[in-house]
Amino acid sequence: MNVLIIKNAAAEGPGTIEDHLKTKNIPYSVVEPYRRGPAPDVDRYSHVVIMGGPMAVYEMHVHAYLKDEAALIEKAVRTGKRVLGVCLGAQMLAHVLGAKVYPGGQKEIGWYEVSLTGEGMDDPCMVELSVDGRNAAQVFQWHGDTFDLPRGAVRLASSPLFPNQAFRFNDRVYALQFHIEVTPGIVREWLKDEQGIDFNAVSAESEKIFPPYLNKAGSFYRQFFDVSEGMP
Repeated sequence: MNVLIIKNAAAEGPGTIEDHLKTKNIPYSVVEPYRRGPAPDVDRYSHVVIMGGPMAVYEMHVHAYLKDEAALIEKAVRTGKRVLGVCLGAQMLAHVLGAKVYPGGQKEIGWYEVSLTGEGMDDPCMVELSVDGRNAAQVFQWHGDTFDLPRGAVRLASSPLFPNQAFRFNDRVYALQFHIEVTPGIVREWLKDEQGIDFNAVSAESEKIFPPYLNKAGSFYRQFFDVSEGMP
């Protein structure tokens, strides 16, 4: 097993995903394509993780490196890698799978509850995020864009504002609009200069939610990374 992590912004690292890989002694590499380094050889990896970023999929004319990143993601999907996209990463997956990515009606910033679909409750990764066995998960959101569900994908989670919060494709590809990787420290860093947000309230909520949330995220990671065969 060897994991490739694609980091799209300096402030949006892999967080608890990286912590899990370190704890399990799973080899991984982090690349930052926005710094214009050499493109990684995706054939060397079993898993690909695409992180978030403030740029938009429909801004490839401004952020040209996203075109090369999209090609890498498309190859990872086509060649059967296990792929996880987070926020922008989820939108990039939707794009390479032929779906439209576009601005949503408003931003979601903070801790929100999303509904798990029947398929989400049956999914070995997504069900690990369920709160008390309910068809709901409490997750951290920071996004304004959204996407249509790609053809052939299975919707795993939704919310009233953004119907497509998570999907699975080809039983090896997961897209999460929300930020599974956050810690209270990451949330505070992101929020410190954001206007219109109650910093103290969200920070306090993060501290309260994080211990059980970390356990759920860890269970998701174990299913996604540690169980390599026999999964839907």
